[in-house]
Amino acid sequence: MPAVPSWLSDPLWDQFAALLPARPATAATHPLGCHRRRIADRVVFDKLLQVLRFGCSYEAIADSTCSATTIRNRRDEWIRLGVFTQLRKITLDAYDRIVGLLLDDLAIDGCITKAPGGGEIAGRSPVDRGKQGMKRSLMVEARGIPLGRVLAGANRHDSPLLKPTLEQLDGPGPLPDDITVHLDVGYDSATSRDLLTERGLTGEIARKGVKAPIQATQRWHVERTNAWHNAFNRLQRCYERKESVVHAYFDLADAIITIRSLIRQAWISHRWDTRPTRRP
Repeated sequence: MPAVPSWLSDPLWDQFAALLPARPATAATHPLGCHRRRIADRVVFDKLLQVLRFGCSYEAIADSTCSATTIRNRRDEWIRLGVFTQLRKITLDAYDRIVGLLLDDLAIDGCITKAPGGGEIAGRSPVDRGKQGMKRSLMVEARGIPLGRVLAGANRHDSPLLKPTLEQLDGPGPLPDDITVHLDVGYDSATSRDLLTERGLTGEIARKGVKAPIQATQRWHVERTNAWHNAFNRLQRCYERKESVVHAYFDLADAIITIRSLIRQAWISHRWDTRPTRRP
């Protein structure tokens, strides 16, 4: 069973492969020239997609084509090269050029997930009997395309994470003059409002003591994107201990979400040779 359909994994791999440096199949430095050939990058990439989607361990996904050690080593090599970060930026730029990012309305919210293995960004979860958990403060545009994130321990409050999350807004490019940021009651404080005012942003913050349906505004976009992220079991129940590895998996998930949304929206407005016969 494929981790993602071919109409999504193939264009994703084409762009990912373009970012990889050239590597010979065999090393010419071997004195006898009889060592094993290098495992193909596409094989390892597909394995990482399976780990991200199904949440299985590297040992469980390894087989005769690729060992768990090779998956980890190639993953770390690509992280050092910054390939996952570049992939996310390229897909976001492609979406902005073809469809267009709606930056007039932004939504930010925190989401707590499990982190049984602990690690650099894990903390005691207040909603899981003090077990190890991870919080992500996520920012999305008006259609739910992820723009940036901040990772922290599950015991961190949403409000202090607002400033570093808003700093991720410097990446997408030119910003509209009037931007509204939609927030829930966790950000209902004078500190949050002052921070938004300093950055020239308008805050649409839910008030404490008022029922949610009355003041739901447009926060549902970030809630839906959090659900998209949690559909990747590696992010919903994270066993990775290094922050750089967790960010790499989030970058890969963001690229999948962005490309999927791009293809689905372009399907009704564009034509290309390999366009699926049915809407994805």
